[in-house]
Amino acid sequence: MSLQETRCPRCGKNTVITDIVSQEVLCSKCGVVLEEKVNDSGPERTFTNSTTRKSHTGDKATLTRHDRGLNTMINPFDKDSSGNPLSASMKSSLKRLRRWDNRSHMKNNDERNLQQALSELLKLKEKLSLPDAVVEKASYIYRKALEKKLIKGRSISALIAAALYAACRESETPRTLQEIASSIGIKRKELTANYRLIFKELELKIPVVDSVLCVAKIASNAELSEKTKRHAVEILKKAEKQNALAGKHPMGLAASALYLASIDLDENRTQKDIADAAGITEVTIRNRCKGLRTVL
Repeated sequence: MSLQETRCPRCGKNTVITDIVSQEVLCSKCGVVLEEKVNDSGPERTFTNSTTRKSHTGDKATLTRHDRGLNTMINPFDKDSSGNPLSASMKSSLKRLRRWDNRSHMKNNDERNLQQALSELLKLKEKLSLPDAVVEKASYIYRKALEKKLIKGRSISALIAAALYAACRESETPRTLQEIASSIGIKRKELTANYRLIFKELELKIPVVDSVLCVAKIASNAELSEKTKRHAVEILKKAEKQNALAGKHPMGLAASALYLASIDLDENRTQKDIADAAGITEVTIRNRCKGLRTVL
């Protein structure tokens, strides 16, 4: 609501307000309605943490669409504002306008490339259950790669997968190379090569993955209890205090800690069960367990 500099004609008090939700001008003292259906003159979008409406017209702007969500679309239904069918000549004109409108959204090869890449990205988001922030970051990284012409001679699927992996690493979201490669249908080696390329060319600052963040995911896949998960975290923290985690693969460390925790708490899980849940080999678990046992 917003306060207006107008006195109520009924009670004479300076308590006239505008209710944006009901679109009415009324007196907050006596309740008399002075005007109905006023236009909302507020901003189109607000970028605050408030719980009020964020937008009046359409969806918010986003990097996950090739046009950033700002383009409009001609209504596909051949009816006028009253719901009556259009004449044959008007239908023909609208069909031609829709075709021109669709062509105007993609003016060059880069925009067509971006549309295809972002379409692949949204599929990956659903398959890997990723949050919106990670997908937005991946879209930003891919746009930067497109600006630097890194896509030339390379697969769109491999480069968008590499951008997504980089976004997961930056946001410390535990997703492995093999998971992303399998989800999009490319080889792990191809994904690795493209990730190294964008890491070098875009000068990305990637933090080291904390093995503790991987524990919850592996425990969920292996159906381990919350008690085992907490015990595994304690094992990793003890090993970290003694500098026993440096240079080791975080997923392997988390899986090994969970395996040792499951033994301590009598949960029957084999090395193969834990390895399959983490997407690593049994040999990795055996090697990491040797190192963790020395610090316990």
